[in-house]
Amino acid sequence: MKRPLADEIRPQTLEEVVGQRHLLAPGAVLRRLIESGTDVNMVFYGPSGTGKTTIANIVAARTNKTLYRLNATTASLQDIKDIIADVGTLLAPGGVLLYLDEIQYFNKKQQQSLLEFMENGALTLIASTTENPYFYVYGALLSRSTVFEFKPVPPAEAESAVLRALELQRARAELPLTWEEGVPLQIATSCGGDVRKAINAVELLCQAALPKDGGLRLTGEDASQVAQRSAMRYDRGGDAMYDLASALMKSLRGSDPDAALHYLARFLEAGDLITPCRRLLCSASEDIGLAYPQAVSIVKACVDSAMQLGLPEAQLPLAQAALLLATAPKSNSVTAAIGAAWADVKAGRTGDVPRELQNVHADTSGQEREQGYLYPHSFPGHWVRQQYLPDALKDVAYYRYGDNKTEQAAKAYWEKLKGL
Repeated sequence: MKRPLADEIRPQTLEEVVGQRHLLAPGAVLRRLIESGTDVNMVFYGPSGTGKTTIANIVAARTNKTLYRLNATTASLQDIKDIIADVGTLLAPGGVLLYLDEIQYFNKKQQQSLLEFMENGALTLIASTTENPYFYVYGALLSRSTVFEFKPVPPAEAESAVLRALELQRARAELPLTWEEGVPLQIATSCGGDVRKAINAVELLCQAALPKDGGLRLTGEDASQVAQRSAMRYDRGGDAMYDLASALMKSLRGSDPDAALHYLARFLEAGDLITPCRRLLCSASEDIGLAYPQAVSIVKACVDSAMQLGLPEAQLPLAQAALLLATAPKSNSVTAAIGAAWADVKAGRTGDVPRELQNVHADTSGQEREQGYLYPHSFPGHWVRQQYLPDALKDVAYYRYGDNKTEQAAKAYWEKLKGL
């Protein structure tokens, strides 16, 4: 069976690994651990195609322990028991090094079954995950491991891996293989930091190349078709989605319309309308609020239009909403006010509703009791001074007027009416 090109050219030494300079540069902690042969438990966290499996293989080659591999998507508790049964036997005299891929798919019981043997050193674990380990990996297992975060590989570094793949393909090709200038960097750029995806694109591009003038020529146009949508790293409900949602929200809050459109476009390319709609609706109240009260109704109309239109037309009302929010005046007075009020309620600082604000009650004789409530509309300016908060909180001020034109106008109006 033919091996995939990405597996065939997998680096065998640290010098061949592309990317992850923060982990593998001379003097970096992970590099020193690997070179010293230290068999510590590790969790590799990061997106696909960034070298997690490659580094695990290099670590395994430097230890005297017997290497076992499991993928948590298909492994069972019995698989773990079978591996642990080999500890201390002739099959694993120096102990076991377990490489566990996609550990986030193991349940708590499966993860717990490793703890005893990690504790006594009979088993060394190298686990990899594309999701945040602090959410998906059992706390006791994390406390016995060191987490290393892998980053998407920059195009300039991924290009060297693409060139290695191209040279290997050229050596094997029955006809002379050439490529247009810029094709290697184009493939490296379009892979979205996933080197495996870039190598797979090279393999597919070479397989699809048509003979011309006695040779094979790889063109930029073909590379664009092979790598289309490859730059998108998106997994609904995963870290990438939440990172994009956070970036969109913070770009709106930071009044950067260009960044807001960029992150919105990434959601649209992934076909996700729900997540950006939620962020836009939230930002209208959280970040704009009373500085431009009409924003929430406009954004709601844009979101409704987008959901009715669907893609690709949904891009227009959503872009309108994003630009409106990014360029609107900002105020977080709503967020601060409800946050302070809710904090008091959570802390038990409540008290009885003032008698004059209670619902009209009847006593045992069936007669309504006098409450003393003052009806504001019966007074000049439709306002009258009376206590609304419970006695325990009667002097609390949750809302602070924002320093924008709209809220300052409201402040001036009420200060004049109340004679403050």
